[in-house]
Amino acid sequence: MNQIRLRFAPSPTGFLHVGNLRTALFGYLIAKNLGGKFILRIEDTDQKREVNDAVDKLLNILNWIDIKFDEGPHLGGPYAPYTQTERLDIYQKYTQELLDRGLAYHCFCSAERLESMRNEQAANKLAPRYDRHCRDLSQEEVAKRIAQGEKYVIRQKMPLTGEVTVYDELRGEIKFQAADLEDHVLIKSDGVPTYHFANIVDDHLMEITHVTRGDEWLPSFPKNILLYQAFGWTPPKYIHLPLILNQTGGKLSKRQGDVFVEDYRLKGYLPEALVNFCVLLGWHSKDDKEIYSLTELLTAFDIKGLGSSPAVFDLEKLDYFNGYYLRQKSLTELANLCRPYLNNPEVEQAYLEKAVGLAQDRMKKLSDISELTDFIFTKKLDYDPNLLIWKSLSLEEVKANLKELTGLLEEVEGGNWNKGFLEAKIIDYLKSHDKKVGDYLWPLRVSLTGLKNSPGPFEVADTLGKTETLKRVGTALE
Repeated sequence: MNQIRLRFAPSPTGFLHVGNLRTALFGYLIAKNLGGKFILRIEDTDQKREVNDAVDKLLNILNWIDIKFDEGPHLGGPYAPYTQTERLDIYQKYTQELLDRGLAYHCFCSAERLESMRNEQAANKLAPRYDRHCRDLSQEEVAKRIAQGEKYVIRQKMPLTGEVTVYDELRGEIKFQAADLEDHVLIKSDGVPTYHFANIVDDHLMEITHVTRGDEWLPSFPKNILLYQAFGWTPPKYIHLPLILNQTGGKLSKRQGDVFVEDYRLKGYLPEALVNFCVLLGWHSKDDKEIYSLTELLTAFDIKGLGSSPAVFDLEKLDYFNGYYLRQKSLTELANLCRPYLNNPEVEQAYLEKAVGLAQDRMKKLSDISELTDFIFTKKLDYDPNLLIWKSLSLEEVKANLKELTGLLEEVEGGNWNKGFLEAKIIDYLKSHDKKVGDYLWPLRVSLTGLKNSPGPFEVADTLGKTETLKRVGTALE
């Protein structure tokens, strides 16, 4: 059997869509699981939509995700070049072969004629489709019009009757009526191939054995297979991945939320969380396990676990995975990851690690750190004094309780100032004097954080240190 070869072939038109990340991830995992190669190919034939530096940004984000390629424009390889605009002479050769065999033809229809044709079809409630006006021009007529300088495209000559049968690895056999297929464009008027043509030629020449792509490409499937048949080539195995839907059942859209991987990176989602989340959008493991590292997936991933039903992009589930992976980080690593998101990124490392430790269990993404630790780094808390009052306590009782706590805190020597010692000392005191714990700890916690919901007072006091703790309790008393 030939070596397994899969490719990821994005267009350099901007940021990486979450759906494209999943396609790349599945291709990478299939290749590695089967002991094959994973190739990057840049499909840049749509020059109008190309974005500067898009390839560099793509490589940067895929490197961050930890998807590694065996061949590509940045690595080279035996099938170079790996950028389509550097392969135009190759496409010309195969275009001429189709023309010579009568399997493609020159089309001279102007943009105005095509627009008029589509408008008429729409008015008659017909599917928009090229009417094959130039399909049967004689060779003499074609040569004459080319000599006169007329612009043309080259179209694939599709069968007019019968069925086209294709095979998808997830759905099995699918049949299409030939009469429903359009003679689509292979080579544009500027001589550059369309995606559909270049894609097939490149997959064959680069010996691609499996193709992963979204199931929005299913309508193009018969055109692809007919091209393989026209050249007498064996097509690769096609795996059309299920749609990713938003939670209302519609297509993922920028209007309804972030769709680019870069957006999630900026918000503080971890690559391991995105990998774990994306792999479960259409794939189920044999043992119903949910947490997978990329390393584990290299051996656990199996094509048999792929389904064809649409997958739902559930942001809460992504938050769950991200929170899980944040909690696996050491305080040092997490603090370093959080630092760019702080209002004061120059804070001393040990102090930052303590602050991050307070927030780690409640973080869903790195950008949460600012809101969750602002009360630690702020110079002065701003809160409603009534928040200090616990249940039916009076203001005077709250003051008395805070003064009592101040005395206890002042007794603690610097070397003993830590969560365990503070908790033991104050809880033992309250219980031995038959005091209600909430009457003391609620106002203490609010005086240290200014918040209704926050970490416990002993964790906060440990982080703040003795001087700042007493200062904040004093401010609350004032």
